[in-house]
Amino acid sequence: MDDVRLTKLAECAGCGAKVGAGQLARLLEGLDVRHDPRLLVGFDKSDDAAVYQVSEDVAIVATTDFFPPIADDPYTYGAIAATNALSDVYAMGGEPKVALNILTVPQDMPKEVVHQILRGGYEKVYEAGAVIAGGHSIYDSEPKYGLAVTGIVDPRRLLTNAGARPGDLLVLTKALGVGVITTVAKAGLASPEDVERAERSMLTLNRYARDVMVRHDIHAATDVTGFGLMGHLLEMAQGADLDVTLDVCAVPLMPGVRDWARLGLLPAGMYRNRRYAQDQVQAEGLPLDLTDVLFSPETSGGLLLAVAPADASALVGELERDGRVPCARVIGRMEERSGGRRIRLTQGGERA
Repeated sequence: MDDVRLTKLAECAGCGAKVGAGQLARLLEGLDVRHDPRLLVGFDKSDDAAVYQVSEDVAIVATTDFFPPIADDPYTYGAIAATNALSDVYAMGGEPKVALNILTVPQDMPKEVVHQILRGGYEKVYEAGAVIAGGHSIYDSEPKYGLAVTGIVDPRRLLTNAGARPGDLLVLTKALGVGVITTVAKAGLASPEDVERAERSMLTLNRYARDVMVRHDIHAATDVTGFGLMGHLLEMAQGADLDVTLDVCAVPLMPGVRDWARLGLLPAGMYRNRRYAQDQVQAEGLPLDLTDVLFSPETSGGLLLAVAPADASALVGELERDGRVPCARVIGRMEERSGGRRIRLTQGGERA
């Protein structure tokens, strides 16, 4: 098993393999969207998961997510893929209950490697308080693993990425940089400390941030994954028809990622994300390496929360005291729509 380097079997790592937001929108054009009053959130909403109401106080949250290897160790890869898939339910304010495996493997992959991938997934799902009840597997030249997850949420407490209000403060619960570090690791250049830091972040369930946020005045939420901070923030702004002012000095970054970005060691998904979102981002005067990190895809990233300003300090304080949430930073503010570009990047509160 030690001879298998999973990341060498895939062109892209983790959420860096995700179809770009612009291309995805074009692929979905013209599809006949059926309307059902119980479908509270569908694919036409650009949200993290579908939500279907089954009773006055229960709605189903359904999502699926899978990707090629993000780590060489099979157990770690499986655990990260499961953590990432579960995150969409947490981003809606829900609780995962049942998951199904999605697995593709080469026919000659050693049995023990496949077993460890699945074990990583099973143990993360159990940590989430859910169960794996089956799944589907096929042979393919490139390994891929993930989950289809079903959770529940009270419809009255459902969170979407479109509910932000003017004045809401934006709180981020994990540092950025996973996409850059995994790209560097794939090239064999990352230090063990860099890899360990990135994997520890990806392995942290957003369950812990979710369990805190539901006690606060949150108006919108999403998780930061394949579309990068800028792509997911743009969806949040468009969904609420608001603008965003983002303080780039407040955005938490993993150590060294800007140095790697300056060298051009960036995931391919960064360029897709930049092409999609850059026309809506005012970033004049900012270093290119910094904005590259803001556009880079993240795998199993943190939650991005729009919280009422009066409750922001209490939310951040509780997230920090929990001890299981990687970070809790106020990074920006939602504002009334003023025309022009949706996202304005600032430095220390001053517009770029």
